[in-house]
Amino acid sequence: MDFARLFAATALGQFGDRIIFLALPLVALADLHADEFQVGLLAAMTTAGSLLVGLPAGAWVDRMRKRSVMISTDLIRALVLVTIPVAWWADLLTVWWLYAVALVHGVLTVFFDVAYVSYLPHLVGRGNLLEGNSKLSAVRSVTSISGPAVAGPLVGLVGAPATVVASSVGMAMSGVLASAIRKREPKPELSERPRLGREVKEGLKFVLMHPTLRAIMLGDAIFNLFLVMYQTMLLVFLKREIGLQSFGIGLVLSGMGCGAFLGALLATKVSKRVGQGTVIWLASLVTCPLTALMPLARPGWSMYAAAIGLASLSLGGVVRVVAQSSFQQALTPDRLLGRMSATVRYVSWGGIPLGGLLGGAVGSVFGATGTLWIGAAGMTLSVLPALLSPLRTMRAGPHPSRVLTKRTFGPHSSRTGPRHQWHSGDPPRP
Repeated sequence: MDFARLFAATALGQFGDRIIFLALPLVALADLHADEFQVGLLAAMTTAGSLLVGLPAGAWVDRMRKRSVMISTDLIRALVLVTIPVAWWADLLTVWWLYAVALVHGVLTVFFDVAYVSYLPHLVGRGNLLEGNSKLSAVRSVTSISGPAVAGPLVGLVGAPATVVASSVGMAMSGVLASAIRKREPKPELSERPRLGREVKEGLKFVLMHPTLRAIMLGDAIFNLFLVMYQTMLLVFLKREIGLQSFGIGLVLSGMGCGAFLGALLATKVSKRVGQGTVIWLASLVTCPLTALMPLARPGWSMYAAAIGLASLSLGGVVRVVAQSSFQQALTPDRLLGRMSATVRYVSWGGIPLGGLLGGAVGSVFGATGTLWIGAAGMTLSVLPALLSPLRTMRAGPHPSRVLTKRTFGPHSSRTGPRHQWHSGDPPRP
């Protein structure tokens, strides 16, 4: 029952998130007549929170009950978003207002996501992580379909600023549902003199000294950098080069959601058949090159082929993320889950603001089409860290009852590669 409540809260929160993903840049484009660089800067502000609070967020979340963090951040995000339509109705809305809302919303999202990832092992147990992540990815994929499908016509009907109200309502209802979860976490045990710097360093050390976690993180960082470059100019390309209106853009994004939903349904089966380690790099290698179909597209049949390519990217992305998220959670001791999640997010998402800025800058020089080509090439190359790591030959994921706690090179270690010791649930030595 508690998982069902988390499932419903995820659905509503993600529904609101997908609406704002489409509505916020459309507010800038249609209502404030923003240029390419301003749209890129808005995308950067949306994700700048990862750079500002990414690492300390994990240490702070590890000191608190994760459910409480999720509830409070959901409700505050709802209040922040509703200021956009209020400012619009009062004729006060500017692009700087959008920047501020995007930044605050992004900072709160960092805390929510770190708590969310850290809470799932407690709620479902480590042995059910792959199935739990797959189900939650499925509901996120459904909202990826329904969110843009609702947002596109709604923007055309009432305007982009008013559409943001639906996003705010979804966030608020997500917080209310999360508050109904009955299972309580034990209060985290704190050291007598907790030190933020030392706790952050411990999380960094755990991730960076593990070759598999490090490879996953670096691959994600490269992928996300070029994905955001690509996405920043995708709306510009669809609206100004192809000539699609809000409804058509919503359909393209909904197609990506369909691919993501299919990926969520297939994720567990594919991971078990191909191997959880193998699928982390194979999914990207197969689907990322298909994004090159979009800059080749023109109005007509080629646009449909490009949309299928984006749907395939989403399918492969969800299969990969489900596998690697379960992998990361299973490898990490409970007391370090928040810091692991924050470290991975900080590095993986750290380039996203840069990707938005680069997308806007490159778009200003080479146009939307040229930026899509660069983004497609970069996403394809993101598979290299995994291919150069133990993941290339690793099929099975970690056993759910065993957690990697220790260690890379030491005075008695082999020179041929890192040595690891495995203990059931023991925390790593700092």
